Amino acid sequence: MTSLLTPGVLRFAETLRGLRSTPVAVAYLCLIPLSIGWQKTTKPRSLRKTLVVYNLLCSVLSLYSFAAFAYGVFFISPSWFHKAEVNALKHVFLLYWITKNLELWDTIFMVLRHRRRQMSFLHVYHHTSILLLSDFCYHHYPWAAMAVPLGLNSLVHVFLYLYYGLSAAFPDKPLPWKRRVTELQIVQFFIGLVHSSLGYLYHGFCIYGIGYGLSMVALFSNFYYRAYLQKQPVNQGKKTS
Repeated sequence: MTSLLTPGVLRFAETLRGLRSTPVAVAYLCLIPLSIGWQKTTKPRSLRKTLVVYNLLCSVLSLYSFAAFAYGVFFISPSWFHKAEVNALKHVFLLYWITKNLELWDTIFMVLRHRRRQMSFLHVYHHTSILLLSDFCYHHYPWAAMAVPLGLNSLVHVFLYLYYGLSAAFPDKPLPWKRRVTELQIVQFFIGLVHSSLGYLYHGFCIYGIGYGLSMVALFSNFYYRAYLQKQPVNQGKKTS
């Protein structure tokens, strides 16, 4: 066990502990079990108009982040693996970090609407980890190399939150591209995994990016299999929210 606590691991843990978003992440994780008792004493709320505005706002912010990240990567940075701060991207990393804080409201809305099934391990892990990653990148490594995976994530969230917004606006008209959004998420994390692996092998990236990429590909692939490929039993009984 002691051999695992290398200087690099200890530095990473110390950096993580000092992130401004760490207390927010801890509070967010505490919200999950505490919300169970709260839901038992309240009725679910609709929040339809709020969800439309919120999701479309997240989609627009993600679109700007993607466009700005893409401009920096393609027209300012000399390489997709460039490990140096790009001043023109600093405000984009800040906006991305703010947006990831805003997106924690996904879970709060689920609590208010009593959508407990949606608060899966994948959902909580993704929101918590991406919040810490956005903080880590903005305050420590606002590199063009980091803009690649964050830009990809922003692009996916354009369509993800657009889908959520339109679904809230037109609940009686199911959109046909829900599955495609999940496929886009898997492609995003696979590209990010390849980018992290090449960076580790040839450009001195740390190995943590590979581990994180693998976890995301595995979790989203498992969700995709269970949601779209696995045969469901004919009699599933009552669903619990």
